Amino acid sequence: MKVCFMFSGQGAQYDKMGKELYENFEVCKEVFDTADEVLGFSIKEICFNSDDRLNQTEYTQPAILTTSYAIYKLAEQKGLKADYMAGLSLGEYTALCASGVLNFKEAVALVRKRGKYMTEAVPSGVGAMTAVLNADEQTIQEAVKEASTDTEVCMIANYNTTGQIAIAGHIQAIERAEAILKEKGVKKMVRLNVSGPFHTSLLESASQKLREELEKVSINEAKVPVFTNLTAQKIEDIKDTLTKQVKSPVKWEQTIKNLIELGVDTFIELGPSKTLSSFVKKISKNVAVYNIEDLSSLEKTCKGMGI
Repeated sequence: MKVCFMFSGQGAQYDKMGKELYENFEVCKEVFDTADEVLGFSIKEICFNSDDRLNQTEYTQPAILTTSYAIYKLAEQKGLKADYMAGLSLGEYTALCASGVLNFKEAVALVRKRGKYMTEAVPSGVGAMTAVLNADEQTIQEAVKEASTDTEVCMIANYNTTGQIAIAGHIQAIERAEAILKEKGVKKMVRLNVSGPFHTSLLESASQKLREELEKVSINEAKVPVFTNLTAQKIEDIKDTLTKQVKSPVKWEQTIKNLIELGVDTFIELGPSKTLSSFVKKISKNVAVYNIEDLSSLEKTCKGMGI
């Protein structure tokens, strides 16, 4: 058996995420308490209550990182081990914490800044992202090219899974692309609940600010290989990869396919929601997929893994 731990990205957040595990396991409590101390405000308050900040990128990112890393520490305590790790976009930071590359304290402060820089790069209401379902890549490429102008960007941002590609850019360009795709016979598109056009060239300023912050961060040797969205291969130059990752398309489907080629037959999603689990199930029917986000899923996963 070869196992890959997967870590959730932005958009996976929901009210009360992590609360059940926080209340039942000291190892999870320690992670949330540490995050509160580092951030100077209560991430618990944002995660465990109906708080509007949970959907504001500057707060969403440290909230998801904290929740996912707390779940990882619990999985580790239960004896679950991984041969590889990967995370969707923001989740890559959790993977790097779990593999020992990044220190959690530094990472949680860094992703708050990352969220802030992303929001500043494209203020809310200027950009958008849409998931295009059951359309081939060429059709989508043609649509985004036609929808783009000299002043308005539209491009593929996420290769999520078979039959799901996300496009992003200026909101007017996204609306044009949606209309073009409809004309081409695409029947289903879903506007995503995110605050900006992530993983596009519009995030250039965020990328540059992030590079400056990354220079201050300690980088350690990985205890477990981490695969990056940027290349769908094992991450090599950490700082360069994370600088480019924020403004580049997410190659999630190819990442999973490459891991399967390396013999991974079991994927465990650690974090809020089952989004990545659903992606993997569409990519391959021949692998086992589990997730941990609460007591019920923890029990089910441990049982499935023979723990």
